[in-house]
Amino acid sequence: MTRFLLRRLLLTIPVLIGVATLVFSLIHLVPGDPVQTMLGESASPQDVAQLRTRLGLDRPLLQQYGSFVGGAVRGDLGTSLRTNQPVTTVILERMPATLELAFAAMLVAVTIAIPLGIIAAVRAGTRVDHVATSLALVGISMPTFWLGPLLAIIFSVALGWLPVSGRGTPAHLVLPAITLGAPLAAILARMTRASVIEELRELYVLAARARGVSQARAVLAHAFRNSLIPIVTVIGLQFGAVLTGAVITETIFAWPGVGRLLVQSISARDYPAVQGCILLIAVTYVTMNLLIDLLYGFLDPRIRYE
Repeated sequence: MTRFLLRRLLLTIPVLIGVATLVFSLIHLVPGDPVQTMLGESASPQDVAQLRTRLGLDRPLLQQYGSFVGGAVRGDLGTSLRTNQPVTTVILERMPATLELAFAAMLVAVTIAIPLGIIAAVRAGTRVDHVATSLALVGISMPTFWLGPLLAIIFSVALGWLPVSGRGTPAHLVLPAITLGAPLAAILARMTRASVIEELRELYVLAARARGVSQARAVLAHAFRNSLIPIVTVIGLQFGAVLTGAVITETIFAWPGVGRLLVQSISARDYPAVQGCILLIAVTYVTMNLLIDLLYGFLDPRIRYE
């Protein structure tokens, strides 16, 4: 286990360096001058030159890249050009809101998908299965940038039941969580259905039924338990996708998280903040993949790490 963990941690280093290099290269190819954006179009050339020198944007790109990578290794992601605060501090301030939304969305997805997938698997080929599969297809087909405004129009504008934007009370969390969790629930439900159907065809399930085990226990304690590895894999990968999907959802509902920070930073040409947000998303994906691999051993004792 220790050797496996060390090897995986070492393999993440080139991945993160590659992500940092790609992000740094692409962000500097985006048209626009952040200094001109900060000072406005009426700023004098002298003021623009002085601010560019103070921010270090007049240095060669290789030197800027070296400073960025060296600072990232030390946990220093630079200073935000928009707020003049350390990027690490700004991200840490926004991170609780994003995590709150991510866990709420995953709770919505799991609560809907697992029961729906199990019922569809047990009733495979019946009308119940067709209805569940159709609901999953509808969920997959609804993008968040369409579902979010639709829910806001219905439940906030028309009915007045829920607030349309901001963060503060549990009511503010409902619409963003549903918007982000519904498409994930559709994907997870289809995976749960396929995995449980495959396990229900195995001989050990038939043997359990022959011994007098109830259908519910055979499905939940045997088939579902042994189908958890692909389901957990999808859940882990979806948690990483929640952070990227939160960019749109947080913008729609003015949710003060990392996703909205990323959009605001892109609009302001805030290079350090954009690089920090995307690097955080990459680290989250890598961490979730590592945790999923470690969780496999607990779900299936036959798995050995080499």
